[in-house]
Amino acid sequence: MTSIVLISLIHSVSCNIIAASMSVDSSQFNLLDYFLSDERLDLIGNNTAIEFRGNRITYRQLRDDVGFWAGQILDHGIAEGDRVALLLYDSPEFIECFLASVSLGAICVPINTFLPAGDIDFILADSGARLIITQNELLEKLGSSAPCAVITAETTDHPRGRHKLEDAQLCAVAATTRETPAFLLYTSGSTGAPKGVLHRHRAIPYTVKSYSQNVLRLTVDDRVFSSSRMFFAYGLGNSLSFPLAVGATVLLDTGKATAEHVAKIIMERSPTIFFGVPAVYLSLLELHKNSGHVDFSRVRLCVSAGEALPAKIFEDWKREFGHTILDGIGSTEMLHIFISNREGQARAGSSGTVVSGYKAGLLDEGGNEVGANELGNLWVEGASATAGYWNRPELTEQTIKNGWVRTGDIYSRDGDGFFSHVGRSDDCFKVRGLWVSPIEVESVLIAHPSVSEAAVISARDERGLATVRAYVVIRQGERDDALKEQIHKFAGSRLPPYKVPSQIEFIEEMPRTSTGKIQRYRLRAESQ
Repeated sequence: MTSIVLISLIHSVSCNIIAASMSVDSSQFNLLDYFLSDERLDLIGNNTAIEFRGNRITYRQLRDDVGFWAGQILDHGIAEGDRVALLLYDSPEFIECFLASVSLGAICVPINTFLPAGDIDFILADSGARLIITQNELLEKLGSSAPCAVITAETTDHPRGRHKLEDAQLCAVAATTRETPAFLLYTSGSTGAPKGVLHRHRAIPYTVKSYSQNVLRLTVDDRVFSSSRMFFAYGLGNSLSFPLAVGATVLLDTGKATAEHVAKIIMERSPTIFFGVPAVYLSLLELHKNSGHVDFSRVRLCVSAGEALPAKIFEDWKREFGHTILDGIGSTEMLHIFISNREGQARAGSSGTVVSGYKAGLLDEGGNEVGANELGNLWVEGASATAGYWNRPELTEQTIKNGWVRTGDIYSRDGDGFFSHVGRSDDCFKVRGLWVSPIEVESVLIAHPSVSEAAVISARDERGLATVRAYVVIRQGERDDALKEQIHKFAGSRLPPYKVPSQIEFIEEMPRTSTGKIQRYRLRAESQ
């Protein structure tokens, strides 16, 4: 394949759907009207939008409740462009306050409730939030000197379902466009301070059309449950964007996403679509093997993202439940999934093919396109791309080039267009001058019957040469040298010698971000 620089790749690929969508649209557009316009309410107003703690909220009631919260926000002097932070669990108030904020032209800033107080303080200061809406039990995370006004959901005089639609409409929808900033999502900060990723009103409708409609084919009859929370880009699409766009029902829950709790929700509340991450699928498999109390018979689609789904989990899930997990890759910068497997076309160990409406390219460090089955940095383009990093122009310039976004992931692509995740650009390493993919080695290790989880990093041997070190969580068996030798031989029978871990360490659990991703950088730090 002829090598081409990045700018050539950008301009040489046919521009059909993207070109039309990327052009500036100055016509009035607001996300509240997209979801809950009068015309839509005539069609879906009596449908159940949200089920939460035994209560049902219809789409018409949801529109009224959004109007209530818009009034509360206006009462605090919020103007267009001001930032409104949300420190809320996955509750109706999250959806209502999100839509109320963007309806007024404000920029909504959802905050991860799992973050420590220091990170929350940083986000409030960095975003310049003028108002934060939270819940009583989360107030302690704000400390005694929040840098902005505070509303608690429990103390507002919220007459849910008792006020009339015309009262809610007193707060006029702002004259925004598709290009107007709408919300600011902060990354988990797994390798440094959280970074604010700014998205426009156009981003959500684009992910709905490209992924939810074309890949998942959500309908008004679907019942959606996501173990990932709405303050994550993945969870925001799963629980807000996708169900509300088609008039479906979202099942909200504030419980911790343990296997037992998720299994209970699946059995008692009967979702038709389940969104999870690999760690949740693994825990559900282990619960099922131990108790047999996991029932996915009424679920029509299982979706995974957040990190690459190991082939073994894919295969075990299909064997146990008869479902194919649709694995895909998305990012906070692109808002949701842009490469995905499809029903009837899914491959174990692959992230799938490019979602309609997006373009993806694999480039070497010189900006040249790599050939089939070669490793390259993944770049992606689509109209859901971030407008940039908040207060970080240099990082924006490094990450976004002519509309293309560098994901930081290393991938290969086969002749059929299927992408396989090799690792993050800072995770891959060389041994004896040859590249080692942590994910490839980890996939082999977890195939061992005693291994539950594995993480691989680069280390140094006694000679100072690069080698492979594996951190392993054991499912069963004694943690002794004999088991290490078994695992070493097992890997040696399936991998070339330079990829076989020469060092194996047993640990109780993997260090993870709040999104469930393994923090290899922490393992690297501990090994030094």
